[in-house]
Amino acid sequence: MAKSLIKKIWHFLWESDSPASWLICLALAFIIVKFIFFPLLSMVFASALPMVVVESTSMVHEGNFESFWTNFGEFYFDMDISKDEFSEFPLKNGFNKGDIMVIQGRDDYKVGEVIVFRVPYQSTPIIHRIIKIENGRYSTKGDHNPYQLSCENDTKKDQIIGRAIGRIPLLGYVKLAAVEFLRIFGIRI
Repeated sequence: MAKSLIKKIWHFLWESDSPASWLICLALAFIIVKFIFFPLLSMVFASALPMVVVESTSMVHEGNFESFWTNFGEFYFDMDISKDEFSEFPLKNGFNKGDIMVIQGRDDYKVGEVIVFRVPYQSTPIIHRIIKIENGRYSTKGDHNPYQLSCENDTKKDQIIGRAIGRIPLLGYVKLAAVEFLRIFGIRI
């Protein structure tokens, strides 16, 4: 009897094309991702937010490194970061809106690393590069931004969620599209 019930459930979930089976599969996928997959990733990467979707173009590098440096290098030079130093930074070629970034928590951060940090007045965290560390406070900047945002001059360690250690290109557009779709119906996440 238990085998028969399992077969019926399996058939309903994986072989039935009914709207009810689609909704239940969607709910199961959400539950598995939210309550199993992400908590496991949080433990593995020691971060409360092990993956983030890039929602802006502030870290985009149009063209190659040379064209990026031609357009934005003066700012970094003024911050005592040379072209050679920048070329050794992690994610030196930036990343794109819609990329998923893998985030690792840690205790120490260095100039050049890309970090995710919270800002008090904003619901979503920011992902930008550390350009200066002074007296235990971090200054950051989006590589593609012409200047620093006001919230980037005095980031404290307790605001930092972690550093970016990897990138999954463009897969985050699935989330961005879903959020935009829900906004059509007045639903905010």
